[in-house]
Amino acid sequence: MAAAPQMIRLHPEDGVVIARTTLMPGAPLEGGVLAAERIPAGHKAAIRAHAPGDPIIRYGQIIGFATAPIAPGQHVHVQNCGMGDFAKDYAWGVDAKPTPNFALPAMFEGIRRPDGRVATRNYIGILTSVNCSAHVANLVADAFRRNPFTGHNPLADFPNVDGVVALTHKTGCGMTQNEPLALLRRTLGGYARHVNFAHVIVLGLGCEVNQIGGLMSEQKLAGRLRAMDIQEMGGTRKTVEAGIAFVREVLAEANQVRREPVPVSELTIALQCGGSDGYSGVSANPALGAASDLVVRHGGTVILSETPETYGAEHLLTRRAVSREVGEKLVALMRWWEEYTAREGAEMNANPSPGNKAGGLTTILEKSLGAMAKAGSTNLVDVVGYAEPVTKRGFVFMDTPGYDPVAATGQVAGGANLVCFTTGRGSVFGCKPAPSLKLATNTAMFKRMEEDMDINCGTILDGEESVQQCGQRIFDTILQTASGKPTRSESYDFGAAEFAPWVLGATM
Repeated sequence: MAAAPQMIRLHPEDGVVIARTTLMPGAPLEGGVLAAERIPAGHKAAIRAHAPGDPIIRYGQIIGFATAPIAPGQHVHVQNCGMGDFAKDYAWGVDAKPTPNFALPAMFEGIRRPDGRVATRNYIGILTSVNCSAHVANLVADAFRRNPFTGHNPLADFPNVDGVVALTHKTGCGMTQNEPLALLRRTLGGYARHVNFAHVIVLGLGCEVNQIGGLMSEQKLAGRLRAMDIQEMGGTRKTVEAGIAFVREVLAEANQVRREPVPVSELTIALQCGGSDGYSGVSANPALGAASDLVVRHGGTVILSETPETYGAEHLLTRRAVSREVGEKLVALMRWWEEYTAREGAEMNANPSPGNKAGGLTTILEKSLGAMAKAGSTNLVDVVGYAEPVTKRGFVFMDTPGYDPVAATGQVAGGANLVCFTTGRGSVFGCKPAPSLKLATNTAMFKRMEEDMDINCGTILDGEESVQQCGQRIFDTILQTASGKPTRSESYDFGAAEFAPWVLGATM
């Protein structure tokens, strides 16, 4: 990054710079340009004149178009920058190249399951077929829930069991029996099979659209889980008693697991960003990208998602696709989302949230360019649908909404056994049964929310380390976390309420 001390310029072609701290009028920007007005921290200032309709360049890419004349030194944001159409060169696979692997793969302490898969955590899960069984599921889990503030732990005699978690949702009935039902069942099936669960119960009411029998048959779950319908069990009390009895029955067996050295090829990492700001694409996201490259070079897998937050930057990923077919699958997703948002009376540029905009992000193009940095620089090896199993190693893209809990739910259903979540505004988040690491984009927020953040990437902005150095630190923390070191969100018992399957179609 070549920049004046108070500014960040990411690419020689950029017509804007990013303020490291809030700048007042007269502050030097670059090339003799002075700030013409107050520039908030993380926001953009023009270093060249833009006429209406001129493209505004950041990252060396178009992030929007001037909607009014912009003079050098002016604040560039929603008042003078908007969306516009421009040609994209998909250049299928032109940048794809062999990924050099390390001769000696890195190792972590994982839990080897009888089927050979490797877990990073060891939970007992309670899934629900429908919202009507959610309260009963929570009553079962509550009997085994530790209190992170008082220290009370009903599982103290089972130190190798990380917890009993109820993952409930608001659907399962009053829904159409086609794609919406298939999507819900695919998500629940992914969780029922998840390697971080030693045992799973699925609780239903009995009369819902999402019948447990249909779920088990469609997802081939016979023998994998214990199924209970409240109506057949004889009501709430009897179902809770049966659920608690089942958990007590399997606790001793679940506790017998032991960690052993396993290669990083057994890691599948969900890449997430939420509560983003103007620094996300400068510090935490590219640092996570450097860590992602290390994971892939050691034989592991990373999953980028949030299709609406890749919109406008997809042509940079198609260039890294291992085949035209893989690249075209990504472009087809973008067309689906354009049609979907138009049908719902929305637009893709509605994606940046009020918090994103307050942090300095202006358009979805700008947000997407920063968000995709999480995936590093290796080849795009596959594109999969929401909650579909991820079977290829390397960098994979999964179709999900941009809403973080829904996106992460799909990634974990697809097999992610660890989540890395970057944030600039300060998201609090967990994603059981996968541990979730939170990466702060700036030091001020990290210090303000230090009890919720795992890694400070603001060191890049502070000039204390490079993107690559921070990426190595993230990678090292990933290995420690996968080996059992608790994350900040785990210390507060986050991760159950954030379970949020994608709801499609009409509610009937």
